Amino acid sequence: MNVADGTGPQGEDTSTPGGDAQFARREEPPNTQRLTPGRPRHSPVSPSTAQVFGRPSGVRGSFATTPSSHSAPQPHVADPDPVLAEAFGRPPGSDETLQRDPLASYGQAEDEPRGNDPWRDPESPARLVDPALPTASSAPATDPGPKLGVRDVLLGNRISWSALATLAIIALLIALVGGLMGRWTAEVAAPLTTDSVELSTDDSGDGSAPRSSVAEVARAVEKSVVAIDVRASGAYSTGSGFVIDKAGYILTNNHVISMAANDKSAKLEVIFFDRQRVAARIVGRDPKTDLAVLKVENVKNPTVSVLGSSADLQIGEEVVAFGSPLGLNRTVTSGIVSATNRAVALTPDAESDTDAVIDAIQTDASINPGNSGGPLVNADAKVVGINTAGRLGAGGGSIGLGFAIPIDEAKPIVEALIRDGKVNHAQIGINVSSVRNERVLGAQVRNVVSGGPAERAGVRENDVVTSFNGRPIESADELNVAVRTAKIGEEVPFQYWRDGRTFNGTITPQSD
Repeated sequence: MNVADGTGPQGEDTSTPGGDAQFARREEPPNTQRLTPGRPRHSPVSPSTAQVFGRPSGVRGSFATTPSSHSAPQPHVADPDPVLAEAFGRPPGSDETLQRDPLASYGQAEDEPRGNDPWRDPESPARLVDPALPTASSAPATDPGPKLGVRDVLLGNRISWSALATLAIIALLIALVGGLMGRWTAEVAAPLTTDSVELSTDDSGDGSAPRSSVAEVARAVEKSVVAIDVRASGAYSTGSGFVIDKAGYILTNNHVISMAANDKSAKLEVIFFDRQRVAARIVGRDPKTDLAVLKVENVKNPTVSVLGSSADLQIGEEVVAFGSPLGLNRTVTSGIVSATNRAVALTPDAESDTDAVIDAIQTDASINPGNSGGPLVNADAKVVGINTAGRLGAGGGSIGLGFAIPIDEAKPIVEALIRDGKVNHAQIGINVSSVRNERVLGAQVRNVVSGGPAERAGVRENDVVTSFNGRPIESADELNVAVRTAKIGEEVPFQYWRDGRTFNGTITPQSD
């Protein structure tokens, strides 16, 4: 079955009036068998379909050669929706072409404009160009010639005589200038070494006279100061002391000789200023005041220290400390009196049984380990204290906080030790601790000894002593010092605080 193209089998026109194409059946010879395809035949084409998809009238071939006069209705494109036209249409005033996004060229290499190259542009016109120039060829490399020797230069006639003469003149000029410069330098710059220099010394002054107040004090006191050396099995200690009597009595600290007192096998020696070593014995010692007295024998005419008074010391007064810090005997340091009546507690340790509270003189003269027991001397070369303790810094050295026992408090104790070998102290029969709060400041009573002076004076537990024998009390150490320095058997006034009220009373210390 063929689609009608407007003609029949023999060229007969089978189209319908109006130019509509129809399907026509070919006439088959009679009695001829025709194989029928195994698929169904096409249904007839409707007139409307033939009108839209059929060939126009008068067209027989596949393509139209003349404008068609097809009068069939054509598809009509409706106007776009106004909202869509505003959203997707071109803006007013733009051309009819699509505008490229300004960022569309990001990352693309732009071609540089090229000149009008006739070899690349076949449409370019013919023009004259510069003629070709011949390329100069480089000269072939040559091997270096042989180097000239001295014989070639002088005897080989390779260099002219005028050139040789010029070189000789230049060499002479260089030698002449160098010689002149060397001569001038030798005359201007002095030599570093010489054998004509002799160092002079000024011998006009009197070298024997002391040239400072400290030197004068040191000269007056140094011969009375001794170093103390204690050696025991596996241990030793050093300290200082000073002679207080021509009989050979020497005053020092108890903690300096505690090892010798507790170990009978220990060796105790005293070293004088002339390095003479003499064995010493302990006369007596007092752990509660950290004082001890030694005695040496067979020492002729020892230099005795001059004792002064510590009662009239002034803050800022110059003092000199003598001793053997860290075993360095005959050491002198100077400073001032920083404070007086400073209560300082000395606690026992592995090497000493000292358990005392001293009413100390504070000084910034350096007092280091080994200074203990040495004299603290005023500007008149008189002993005003016994060097006892010092606050040490992180590295172990003095930080300007040294403490000495006042000589006025040491005298009666030393006399008792020399006389009796022991000493008794005043006590009132209480134990105290420091208290500091918004209500009261002083020494709080923790317990009272039954039948003691404090109980007889009406003192109770938790009372706070704020004054004793006219001395303000702000800590337990200050009360201990005030009681110890009081005279045994003599009544003294005191003040205490109880339940928000202050009371006055009297108490009579007794011997311990």
